[in-house]
Formats: sequence, structure tokens, C-alpha cells
Amino acid sequence: MGAAVPEPVARLLQEPNIAHLATLMPDGSPQVTPVWVDFDGVYVLVNTAEGRQKERNVRRDARVAVEVMRQDNPYYWAAIRGRVVDLVHEGADEHIDRLARKYLGRDRYPARDPNERRIVLKIEPERVTFSGRE
Repeated sequence: MGAAVPEPVARLLQEPNIAHLATLMPDGSPQVTPVWVDFDGVYVLVNTAEGRQKERNVRRDARVAVEVMRQDNPYYWAAIRGRVVDLVHEGADEHIDRLARKYLGRDRYPARDPNERRIVLKIEPERVTFSGRE
């Protein structure tokens, strides 16, 4: 079982704060992408489209890091190292719409491409670091 996520970190993930997801390229170099993020009480959730670099990277090497900071205070942040334990298609379209409500206040994800297939990366936290300076 993964590391516990303290309540202040859970709030950071549940609020509309942009996160950065680091994955590993085939040569071992890091690849970082700003992402919308969610938390279901156990897993950090990142929604992406199948075939994007981050999805290809985690299929090959499940190790990731997620960094999230409060949008009004970059010194209030959390870093989570963990592994992608599942890639889920079921419910991924509904999930991106929920994220659009959270981040944009819109009922549907406006950049939806009918040719892409959405997928949710389920990240199990293994180590959580938190700096809650106000």
C-alpha cells in the first residue's frame, strides 16, 4: 500500500491548482507536463489522451512525480512520488468533464477531440512531501 496523503495535500489536489507531472523518457531523462489533477482519497488522478508522451512513458516505466502548488501561493506546495498502478478508459470522458468544471467552470471539456481516446492515470503515492508556508 502507498503512502498516506495528509489532508492539506488532499485539499491541494482537490482544489483547482495546476500540477506538474514528471515521467521518464526511454533514455531515462525526465519529461514534465503541466496537468489538471484530481484525488479520489487514495490515488492521484491525471486525465490524458491515449498516445501522448506521458501515457507512452508510464506504460514503459510507471514511476512518476507530481508537484502541485496553491495557485495564490507557490510556497504552499506538495510533491508526490509514486507509480501509475492503472490506466483506465472507463469513465475517462466523464472525468475530463469533471476536471473542466473544476478548472474552467464549464460543463464539458472544450478541447475534446472526437478522434482521441481519454485515459485516466491512477497514481499510487509512495512518498509525499509537503510545505505549507502561508
